[in-house]
Amino acid sequence: MYILSPSLLSADFTDMGRQIRILEENGAEYLHIDVMDGIFVPNISIGVPVVKSIRKFTELVLDVHLMITQPQRYIEAFAAAGADIINIHYEACDEIDSTLEKIKTLGKKNALTIKPKTNWKDIIPYLNKVDMVLVMSVEPGFGGQSFIEETLENVRGLYSYKKENGLNYDIEIDGGINAENLKKPLEAGANVIVAGSAILGKRDIGQQVRYFKSVMEEYDKK
Repeated sequence: MYILSPSLLSADFTDMGRQIRILEENGAEYLHIDVMDGIFVPNISIGVPVVKSIRKFTELVLDVHLMITQPQRYIEAFAAAGADIINIHYEACDEIDSTLEKIKTLGKKNALTIKPKTNWKDIIPYLNKVDMVLVMSVEPGFGGQSFIEETLENVRGLYSYKKENGLNYDIEIDGGINAENLKKPLEAGANVIVAGSAILGKRDIGQQVRYFKSVMEEYDKK
């Protein structure tokens, strides 16, 4: 199943409610929410109170991406706030096994993220424990960056490993995805697409969602 997860990082926060409604009405399934702590990544973004407010407003799956050091400290808080998927960074957590397990015990889907320079093989020990792997195709922490083509090797590796070992995790990709390069991660094996400035950074949000969905549906039929 191919899923679109527009990134809230590119939203107009003064008009966020209306923009989320447009995403819903045009077929987006997930809402990607980037949480940044100013330590693991340079920027600081939204936190638990905003996730809680968004949860009250929408039925979209909240795909919460924790770009924070030692994310295990906040798993319960984000779960209580209404996150449906809690995504931790391989590079930022020193208790990966127990953190992934804790997310599941709280009734949420877990996900593990790797940065562009991390090799997918580094996370093989966890691939039978995750619902999703997020491959960053830009350096985490900033919106509007250019897609790093070499990260498709991580997608291809994860896709091949999944097929060879009978696993069923989703492969998500985040960073620099736009209408021009959308087919590349789909062809490599990604089935969850995060797009920020290419959707919420545009004036015609609904049209962009429909275009992304139409391309993804072509792959769903193959």
